Formats: sequence, C-alpha cells, structure tokens
Amino acid sequence: MSNIKNNVRLIGRVGQAPEVRVLSEDKRVVKFSLAVNEYTKNDLGEKVKNTQWHNVVAWGHMALLAEKMLTKGKEIALEGSLNNRKYTNKEGVIKYITEIVASDLTLTGRLA
Repeated sequence: MSNIKNNVRLIGRVGQAPEVRVLSEDKRVVKFSLAVNEYTKNDLGEKVKNTQWHNVVAWGHMALLAEKMLTKGKEIALEGSLNNRKYTNKEGVIKYITEIVASDLTLTGRLA
C-alpha cells in the first residue's frame, strides 16, 4: 500500500483581503477565500465558467507571508492540506467547514 498524503494544489484569485488574527505575540492566523475557475463548453459549444470557492487558513510563517503579500484579486498558486472541522456559532448551531491549511503560497505574477 502506498503512503497517500492529504495534499491540495490550486491556482486561483484571493476573494477578499486576508483576515488577520493575532493570537499571541508569536502566533497569528490568516484566513481568506480563494476563487478557482474552471471552463467547460455547454451543449451549444459556448464557453462556460464555473467558480469554486475555497476557505484557506495560514499559520505561523505562512500567515506572515499571506498578510504581507496578498490582496483581493491577486492570483496565487497554493499548496496545503484539507482540514474538516466543526464549531458552534453564537446561536448555538453546529456548523461544519472544510478549509485548506496552506503550506506554500506563490504569487503567479499575473495582474488582477
């Protein structure tokens, strides 16, 4: 049996300015969304765009990089792992979320 790893690679555009939370003097987390577009053709041969939105979380060094270099609309290449978790919101409702924990971020050099 092979050693399968939880690994995600995406190229997309940052959906909004990253949300930075400082948890302590040496610990921070950055959250942002990533829009990834796929293009297909419909039955009439017309190009159709389908956008998938992904929640991204960056910790430590990746959080510092994300905070400094990411703005809404920037295109990035991202590598990380999928994380599924649940939490209880302010109204007491249990919510489930899937997010990508970033391990590598690269600007693609294309303008927004």
